[in-house]
Amino acid sequence: MSSTFVLSCFSARGDRNCNLIAKPYRTMRSVAIPACVVGVALGGCSTLPTAGPTTGQVVDQSVKDEQARFDVVDVDDNVVSTLLAQPVESFRTRFQKYGKPPDPKIGIGDAITVTIWEAAAGGLFGSAVTTGVSPGSRSVTIPDQVVSRDGAISVPFADRIPVAGKSPLEVQRIIEQRLADKAIEPQVLVVITKSITNSATVSGEVVSGARVPLSINGDRLLDVIALAGGAKAPVYDTFVRLSRDGVTVTIPMEKLVSEPAENIYAWPGDVLTLVQVPQTFSVFGATGQNMQVSFGAKEITLAQALAKAGGLQDLRADPAGVFLFRFEPPAVVGALKAPPLAIGPGGASPVVYRLDLSDANSYFFAQRFPVEDKDIIYVANARLNELQKFFTLLNTITGPVITGIVVKGSVSSGSP
Repeated sequence: MSSTFVLSCFSARGDRNCNLIAKPYRTMRSVAIPACVVGVALGGCSTLPTAGPTTGQVVDQSVKDEQARFDVVDVDDNVVSTLLAQPVESFRTRFQKYGKPPDPKIGIGDAITVTIWEAAAGGLFGSAVTTGVSPGSRSVTIPDQVVSRDGAISVPFADRIPVAGKSPLEVQRIIEQRLADKAIEPQVLVVITKSITNSATVSGEVVSGARVPLSINGDRLLDVIALAGGAKAPVYDTFVRLSRDGVTVTIPMEKLVSEPAENIYAWPGDVLTLVQVPQTFSVFGATGQNMQVSFGAKEITLAQALAKAGGLQDLRADPAGVFLFRFEPPAVVGALKAPPLAIGPGGASPVVYRLDLSDANSYFFAQRFPVEDKDIIYVANARLNELQKFFTLLNTITGPVITGIVVKGSVSSGSP
């Protein structure tokens, strides 16, 4: 600061107030020097108050002490296509070898009823006459029996009958053969009254968790869920977890509902668990709102996410500095041809996707770019915004001082 402050004055009279313009810098030096000191002090500060790093700082901070901290990937058509092409969990794909389940078999723990008919009186079983079958025929019903651990049940005069793993028709024939020499033309009917083996378990966020018996015709997953009362949570916040033969797969329930191929047949022993997991993303920086936002749908794009957050702020945002932070698994990192860092959970690598919305074509990329659960979106401040903050702060400090000196000078010049 080597000369003077020039104060523009306008007066209807054009007299004493404008004499300040001609005053030498001696009068204003008391203001100029503190102002310069304040400016130097502020310039020496590391940062001004801000919502986060600028666009350049994000890129520069990807490497520190010659070590990569995260990968910066510029979003273009190839990146979007690569992300959209990544395989997702699917019941149809993982359980492709399972079609319609076979006819139900009797298993340990099932309850069955055995009814035996004889063609005439004087046989082994009872004296009750069975009408509508044949004249003089007799029948008896053996009460429900639970198949024991040895896989057998007891039938009078037929000893222990192995039934586990057999169909009701096969058990009927075994009993008839055992009684052929003891009863009068025996005929047998076996009915499964309660099946533990031929059922699926439904639990979690359902109205009524239960073990659901499967019908002979075959039931699909949505049928089984409906028999348990249906989901309690909204469909877009609910995930269906299917465990079968040691394999567990989880997919969004909305996918199960909207894609018929995913609604596969339920098999005996399946365990279906409905889990409520609200899908959210967080937004920071120069957007309309800084907050955690719910998807409100099965999936959402980056364009929709920015719109939900109120878009970019005109007076703050750097349109070339839209970033999305995410941990990506090794398969995705390899497909993007980015250096694998493997410092995240499960060997994942931190990836920062950068979108330049100053390029109109980037809006098409944003319309297709998939946002995932717990993503972080950050919009950087424009660099000139930091300069504006500096001058605003400087004016806040020096403005009252300059105003006081101007007023004092005006009074002094007007005194006799």
